[in-house]
Amino acid sequence: MSEHPTIGDTLEGTVERHPDRDAIVYPRKDQHWTYAEFDKRVNRLANALLEAGIEKGDRVATVLYNGSEMALTVYACAKIGAVFTPLNFRLPAGEIEYIVNDAEAELVLFEADTREAVEGAKPDLETVSEYVFIDDDREAVPDYARGFYDLLESGSPEKPDVRVAEDDVYAFIYTSRTTGRPKGVVHEHRDMVEHNLLCIAEGKMTRDDVGLSVMPLYHCAELHCNLFPRIHRGATSVIHHEFDPEATLEAVEEHGVTLLFAAPTAWNALSMTAAEADVDVASLRLGLYGAAPMPEQVLANCREYLCDDYLQAYGMTEIGPAGVFQPPEDQLSKQGSAGLPALNHRLRIVEPDADPDAEVEPGAIGEILIASPCTMREYWNRPEATAESLREADGTTWYYTGDLGYRDDDGYLYVVDRKDDMIVSGGENVYPAEVEDALFAHDAVEEAAVVGEPDDEWGERVAAYVVADGVEAADLDAFVRESDQLADFKRPRTYYFVDELPKNPSGKVQKFKLREDEADLEPEPETVTS
Repeated sequence: MSEHPTIGDTLEGTVERHPDRDAIVYPRKDQHWTYAEFDKRVNRLANALLEAGIEKGDRVATVLYNGSEMALTVYACAKIGAVFTPLNFRLPAGEIEYIVNDAEAELVLFEADTREAVEGAKPDLETVSEYVFIDDDREAVPDYARGFYDLLESGSPEKPDVRVAEDDVYAFIYTSRTTGRPKGVVHEHRDMVEHNLLCIAEGKMTRDDVGLSVMPLYHCAELHCNLFPRIHRGATSVIHHEFDPEATLEAVEEHGVTLLFAAPTAWNALSMTAAEADVDVASLRLGLYGAAPMPEQVLANCREYLCDDYLQAYGMTEIGPAGVFQPPEDQLSKQGSAGLPALNHRLRIVEPDADPDAEVEPGAIGEILIASPCTMREYWNRPEATAESLREADGTTWYYTGDLGYRDDDGYLYVVDRKDDMIVSGGENVYPAEVEDALFAHDAVEEAAVVGEPDDEWGERVAAYVVADGVEAADLDAFVRESDQLADFKRPRTYYFVDELPKNPSGKVQKFKLREDEADLEPEPETVTS
């Protein structure tokens, strides 16, 4: 073990403490492994990767849904110093090609559900020497690939003979924030181990907890805030291939799940399903969420039908991702807040793009800066973007989040919006989130996203994309006018009624797609009178 533990060391420490406790449960393949059994399989895969020519520093890309295979792969990479590079399983061939080439990956793991996209990208993948297919009963292994389970069985169960240090790169996590091409966030082992301890402490996690992974494991929220801390602590991880509200609730009852992470939209679906379902969810002690504050009504429904206590984490891939927490005791009294800085974290609000010392007055809106021991090393091959996002002041490195927010008199953070999403209409600043909140208060509105559109007279006008049943633009306009929540210049002048909003894996709406993909996303607009 190195002076400071690595991700691989955290698993081995748990094996020493709790070899016979349940580690991984994957009902889809009837897999149920203790920590000792899981660790031996991790060693087998790690040694098999070494034998396949994967060396320390090589990138291993996955295009996988959730499964035990994801857990095995990330820890196998950690033990040999390979760089875990998980991709969104929904990506089309062109985006897979871009990320795999940008990362210069040597190996790609995929499965039946992602085969078509990987094969579409394959002719243009410049650095990949090995393909590994998650073989099962549904489909044979392609000629050009190796079967995952054959590869797994071929390796030695002994600990691989590779020295991995705390400052070695653990992963490239490609961001899917809200704008443009994804960037590879470079995380080291040490900052992820620090992040584990943070999540264990905030969630008051114990070895007796049972967590359920239903959100994507390729995304750092589920992987870094949930699976990693559970394995570090010695808790049990039940893994579902993908999110389904009914199956999730049934799993809570069957496995005695105590911890569950989901985006607010998923919590909404779970609470509505639980209201009608005959399932026992009494084991659930803590619901975790992120990406956005929990709407007041959704929180009320979740407390009524699921569990009492919820923990919100705010942050982004670049800082781990969790850097600000809102604990259960603040959910009602500070509703709408992101919470307080995490242990060993600092927070500043400054004029957008200004130096870290240019703090705004208390209560004023500015750009959110975070100093964290879990901050990324850099963006892969993006020195200019790295220099723009990471800036030093008095020996402290501050990450510029690109989010706008303010702190109340008690120091609690409120996230107002993305800096790039702010609308300037007639010289006035309009923050889309406050308009969205006003629309969401209407019973018929399921989701709303507000963007600025060019306007000859005002510079920009407020436009709303709405998912709603049985309501028209005139109805929503009247509702907003009567609600007294918005100044008149902030009202949407144009409404687009859509079936769904484009989101990234953490549940954040990708507003750039609303702006860019007009032909695909926009029906005929409905305008209202000024």
